[in-house]
Amino acid sequence: MKIHQDQIGKILALKKTPQRIICLVPSLTELLVDLGLESAIVGLTKFCVHPSHLKKNKTIIGGTKNINIKKIKALNPDIILCNKEENTKEIVALCEQIVPTHVSDIFTIDDALELINLYGELFSREVQAAKMVQEIKFKLVDFQQFIENKELKKIAYFIWKKPWMVAGNQTFIHHMLQLNKFDNIYKNRERYPEIDIDNIALEGDPDFLFLSSEPYPFKENDISEMEKLSNARVILVNGEMFSWYGSRLLKAFDYFKALHQ
Repeated sequence: MKIHQDQIGKILALKKTPQRIICLVPSLTELLVDLGLESAIVGLTKFCVHPSHLKKNKTIIGGTKNINIKKIKALNPDIILCNKEENTKEIVALCEQIVPTHVSDIFTIDDALELINLYGELFSREVQAAKMVQEIKFKLVDFQQFIENKELKKIAYFIWKKPWMVAGNQTFIHHMLQLNKFDNIYKNRERYPEIDIDNIALEGDPDFLFLSSEPYPFKENDISEMEKLSNARVILVNGEMFSWYGSRLLKAFDYFKALHQ
């Protein structure tokens, strides 16, 4: 019997290394594949889009906020992977009735690195996890040197349209913005607040408005609409680079360098 603790302090007692995994978190599905666990994944969500071939070969059990319990039971999983922000309390409770359920809770890169190591232990991929963590740390240090002398820029990071919603503090996105020396004008608002778009100048007169590619799929035509509402420069950004906290971090810092340049 192996004892594991997840990131919300819950204890999981497992008789053996899980061989049949259901993952309800898109960024963590990608992480599993990059840890060499693709063959162990039996179920995922419709939003688990990386790697692109995965949904053709695996069973889709719903979304991140709604799941098909019958499908999950039929897959006979050994473990289900959830995230405190991505999945609801109700979903986690339902999963726990079926099988041990591991919940991640991530606000910072340190939390993300801890989770990679936890998955290494959980799925007997310690060597692969340690190597990935070291590589991310190396890229992080390199990026911190790159960003050191950059000027602080004021930004608003939009995740939804009508209602207009932004990333506030207590989010992984906010942590990544801070890392980039982007001063989030909504840093005094928690989580993902709805905002009055007409008052954006009063909130902090940002230099840039970032329109994220997810969860709302902002497109080029949204730029012109936003430019009418603010004097800030409007930029489409890759939401996965700011909000995916698994192996996507291996690519994020190169993306951030390009964004600054």
